[in-house]
Amino acid sequence: MGKFQAFRAKSDGYLRRMMANPEEPPKLNWAFYKKYVPIPNMVDTFQKQYEALKVPYPADNVSTQIDAQEKECNMAIEKFKIESKKRIAECKAEIERLSGLLPYEQMTMEDYYDAHPEDQIDALNKPTFWPHTPEEQLDYKATDAHASSGH
Repeated sequence: MGKFQAFRAKSDGYLRRMMANPEEPPKLNWAFYKKYVPIPNMVDTFQKQYEALKVPYPADNVSTQIDAQEKECNMAIEKFKIESKKRIAECKAEIERLSGLLPYEQMTMEDYYDAHPEDQIDALNKPTFWPHTPEEQLDYKATDAHASSGH
């Protein structure tokens, strides 16, 4: 954010300096100069060059890219809004489901396993030891290098 603030301050400084100058170059009194400059045709040459001077204004070739990026961002925002509404609906459905359950303080283990079958311990087909985490079981194999190094 600091770099952006520095860039913005520098850009605003350039803009203020540019806006302090007139859009058109000042009009000169060529008759005055012709009257007091002793070299003939010098003022006429300067007048032709001064009037022919055109400061080129850079072409705007990035506005289309910025507009395209804005459209992409707006599409991404709309997509995010739609996905968020879906997630909100899913969360509300989950809240509704959980509010229909017995309070956890009143549940027995059987009630809990009925409500959450994915957490149920299958004692007949796959017996486990307490605390029933994968790391505490006899057939557990460490998968990361740190655990298998013995340190």
